[in-house]
Amino acid sequence: MTDGMIVRIEGREFVMERVFQAPRDKVFAAFTQCEHLKHWWGPRGWALTACTLDFRPEGVWHYCMTCQDKNQGDFFGMDSWGKGIYREIDAPHSFVYTDYFSDAEGSINEDLPPSDTTLVFEEFEGGTKLVSRTLYDSEESLKTVVEMGMEHGIRETWDRLEEYLSER
Repeated sequence: MTDGMIVRIEGREFVMERVFQAPRDKVFAAFTQCEHLKHWWGPRGWALTACTLDFRPEGVWHYCMTCQDKNQGDFFGMDSWGKGIYREIDAPHSFVYTDYFSDAEGSINEDLPPSDTTLVFEEFEGGTKLVSRTLYDSEESLKTVVEMGMEHGIRETWDRLEEYLSER
């Protein structure tokens, strides 16, 4: 069974589209509140172990994903910190944020590329079509995160979101 996700690379931009069988307000809330994110954010075997979120322009989302799956070898026990800074919000239609790799204190990791992500939530055939457009500063930066397994991780994350939405 396919997840129905469409993925394409357009120059410096990584684009993903998927339809979720849930109302737009519900999908939008799942992306903008820690109480929801803790149930689905991250690939399988990873848990959101820290989350603070100030959902407003220039507000910050700071989070940690921790690998809790012993079958993932060297990743087991690893923490992966991220920091998002919201740029624009048009609830429940869209929001834009800059995404950074960070540390536990929120300091940005300058060795890994940041990205600007636009998420658009469209009502679609009784569900919600989510379009994610992530722009990198160069094609090389995009290549770096693709080689790190970004697409696989996002597919699993969005699968977990679909499961979470169906349970609520």
